[in-house]
Amino acid sequence: MELELEPLQLPSDKERPIVIAGPCSAETEEQVISTAHSLAAKGCYIFRAGIWKPRTKPGGFEGNGEMALPWMKRVKEETGMMISTEVATPEHVEMALKYGMDILWIGARTTANPFAMQALADALHGIDIPVLVKNPVNPDLELWIGGLQRLNQAGLMRLGVIHRGFSSYDKKFYRNAPMWQIPIELRRRIPGLPIICDPSHIGGRRDLIAPLCQQAMDLGFDGLIVESHCSPEKAWSDAEQQVTPDILDYILSLLVVRDHTSATEGLKFLRTQIDELDNSLMGLLAKRFRICREIGTFKKEHNMTILQAGRYSEILEKRGAQASLCGMDANFAAQVFELIHEESVRQQLEIINK
Repeated sequence: MELELEPLQLPSDKERPIVIAGPCSAETEEQVISTAHSLAAKGCYIFRAGIWKPRTKPGGFEGNGEMALPWMKRVKEETGMMISTEVATPEHVEMALKYGMDILWIGARTTANPFAMQALADALHGIDIPVLVKNPVNPDLELWIGGLQRLNQAGLMRLGVIHRGFSSYDKKFYRNAPMWQIPIELRRRIPGLPIICDPSHIGGRRDLIAPLCQQAMDLGFDGLIVESHCSPEKAWSDAEQQVTPDILDYILSLLVVRDHTSATEGLKFLRTQIDELDNSLMGLLAKRFRICREIGTFKKEHNMTILQAGRYSEILEKRGAQASLCGMDANFAAQVFELIHEESVRQQLEIINK
């Protein structure tokens, strides 16, 4: 099914992409208003703040709820900025619209639940408002597209997506692995769909926001949604990934916004994909070596030798055959897996000798 889309028509200037900025959470009226005025003074047109905050575990700050919505309305009245927030239930939608919210977005946990997405689609039926859909927490492109289809079938045509990265179990460089190939494939499948990057949730650290913003621009993304707080170190949620309005303005001033029509950008685009694939390879190797260490523990407990010659020969033969089928040289594959095996042995020896 193709989506029937209309332009989002979100405000921006000629030198910057669409920028949606504001704190992770609407904590106090003073914090919301102070941050909003600072962002407006820096040329930001769209303010964001979390009214309802889904937390992984109970006991954390889960937002002020409806109490914070008049603060957002005041932001709109005093600064002229559009206001936006996340909704997860039909009740959220009703309250957000009651207080004049201009843009809604749907969070990653909600996108992963088709029942929740359908309930939101039903609540938004017949309402003309821009809605941005974050990618589901797991790397499932079809689930992401399915959520968009549910909204589109309800008559919502001013749709866009937010790429916030994907959760994983193992330790990693990013809070949420970007897996750029997934939004790239989404753009190929639905060319007219605006894509907004969320560097705050991808990186999880304020020092990663600038390079992630630039990477999104290099990939031709349409905009950014960045968490900005007047006092990030005192934030009640996600303090590590928020920046001040001054820092955000500096990051945006350094952005190089690429010409989508420039033929020379093809090489940059391909290199970015190579970088992302290399990151994926490193993640897979880390998982492989973690399993190897578990094997080392098993061998130690069962008094087994580290080197299992038969298993090693089997790996080299299988991987060489796979390499040939994939258009690679079998000797190349053998050399790669010899190095991998050497590192596996080294790590298992560390386990044995503890």
